[in-house]
Amino acid sequence: MIDLSTTYLGLHLKNPLVASASPLSKKVEQVQRMEEAGIAAVVMHSLFEEQIIHESLELDHYLTRGTNSYAEAITYLPDSGSYSLLPEKYLTKVTELKKAVNIPVIGSLNGVSKGGWVRYARLIQEAGADALELNLYYLPTDPAITAQELEDTQVDLVADIKSSIKIPLAVKLSPFYTSLPHFAQRITAAGADGLVLFNRFYQPDFDIEELSIAHTLDLSTSADLRLPLRWISILHGQVDVDFALTSGVHTAVDVLKAMMSGANSAMMASELLHYGIERIPAILSEIETWMDTHQYTSIIQMQGSMSQKSVAEPAAFERANYMKVLSSLRDLP
Repeated sequence: MIDLSTTYLGLHLKNPLVASASPLSKKVEQVQRMEEAGIAAVVMHSLFEEQIIHESLELDHYLTRGTNSYAEAITYLPDSGSYSLLPEKYLTKVTELKKAVNIPVIGSLNGVSKGGWVRYARLIQEAGADALELNLYYLPTDPAITAQELEDTQVDLVADIKSSIKIPLAVKLSPFYTSLPHFAQRITAAGADGLVLFNRFYQPDFDIEELSIAHTLDLSTSADLRLPLRWISILHGQVDVDFALTSGVHTAVDVLKAMMSGANSAMMASELLHYGIERIPAILSEIETWMDTHQYTSIIQMQGSMSQKSVAEPAAFERANYMKVLSSLRDLP
């Protein structure tokens, strides 16, 4: 009997497949369908900092205003269309989901300043969330802000939120830190129970006819798996924290790779948005088939088996492999 179970943030999951934050969690019926299909947990769509600050205003209005009082470029945030729930409605949704499903429900906060985060972290906990995911979605654009100042602010934010709640806290990071391993250690020391690698900055485009910024959303592909796969493989065993791999999880092979890198869970959204919730049982079945064929009896058995601390050639994750890859191009016709 193959055991697909794993643990993430101290939560027992029946398998490693988690629905990451997306519009799929907006409707209770869709989350129920995902649970029936076999998803192990769901991360709710994010409650954005801008919604907390301007809960009485339309988010679209805020995003189109000048941003002189903020260093970050607010207009680089994703378009608000699918996320424009006021904070109170968000909390109600958490409670509704917890009553409707038996799988863990993870709340999601998206922002960088202290503001109302501590209060809303507590309220999400009180609404029944099993854990909280803090998405440090930040694009520094002010040359006066140093990397040290930015990292100190984010570490302080994590510490403040962690000290205010009792449920597990995961922190979703971008890959754009000067020393990601050091920052990961600082975030973990501040109280993070898990790290989610990585969030994706949604890049704006130009509409040269309208002379305006075009907000577009490109879904991920399996090629996007390589960046978080590499970093979780490096960090596994060095930073004492649970890891969730997100961005690029589309197939059973992607999930298996995530587990071998050292991840506790593999988070999926784009595949489900593009092909539908019915992909979940197919992927889980393919995972079991592969494990049976290759004589694996459990997910735990393979976790970290391809991480830097376990492979014969750890330099493959580092610069030492750079020249080898470039040299291989010589063999191309």
